[in-house]
Amino acid sequence: MLAHPRTGVLFSSPVPPGSGWPGDPADADTAVARTAAQVRSRARRCSDVADLDAQVSVCRGCRRLVTWREDVATRTVATRKAYAAEPYWGRPVPGLGPARPRIWVLGLAPAAHGANRTGRVFTGDRSGDFLFAALHRVGLASSAESVDAADGLTLNDIRVVAAVRCAPPDNAPTPAERDTCEPWLSAEWRLTGQDVRVVVALGGFAWKAALDLTGARRPYPKFGHGALAALPDGRQLLGCYHPSQQNTFTGRLTPDMLDAVFTVAVSLAGNPNG
Repeated sequence: MLAHPRTGVLFSSPVPPGSGWPGDPADADTAVARTAAQVRSRARRCSDVADLDAQVSVCRGCRRLVTWREDVATRTVATRKAYAAEPYWGRPVPGLGPARPRIWVLGLAPAAHGANRTGRVFTGDRSGDFLFAALHRVGLASSAESVDAADGLTLNDIRVVAAVRCAPPDNAPTPAERDTCEPWLSAEWRLTGQDVRVVVALGGFAWKAALDLTGARRPYPKFGHGALAALPDGRQLLGCYHPSQQNTFTGRLTPDMLDAVFTVAVSLAGNPNG
């Protein structure tokens, strides 16, 4: 058993549902999808965001991803000394933000030692640090830091989700894993997308996932940083380089560039009371 860094409560790795982890949407009785067919069936039946988040957080539909995320969670002592004393979430990661946002941010997948450790999307690694600092600067996040699921951060009119909900080896889910997880993404769009005016796609993978999700016609518009495409229902898709260390350390993506994208997103989203 290891202690949560903020609460001090003891947990095993991976964290079992209903154990008291901050923000855990599931309990010991939450239905577990173990096959692609079960993912499809249960995603279709999700009636609200709480139900969806709970079922996503216990999904075991992709054997390779389940093995990887749990292996990372249990072998941390030998691989990452900085987190050796911490329990790892080690489960799929639900979306974060209000249930009726006007902006959706779509990423690729949780990081092995980021959200797979903290249990909250884009939290606990340098990519998340870069992203949430930008969200805070434009007024979309209550804090510039996203440390763990108990840090009190809240989002304003924006929801952050991942196309694939488990940390994949080498940050690269297979096409089959992407397809197995897609019904969760479709359910999230159905339940939270009513008021969304703009989708911000972090990287080419998310750009394609957003176009697939919204039924866009091929040939698809080309992804690029700052690229803007109209979705079939008149909403807007906005491209942004992924805030990976590869991009931020090399200067391919700078804070000013990220701020510019979210400034455009806020403008496109408009006034929710207008």
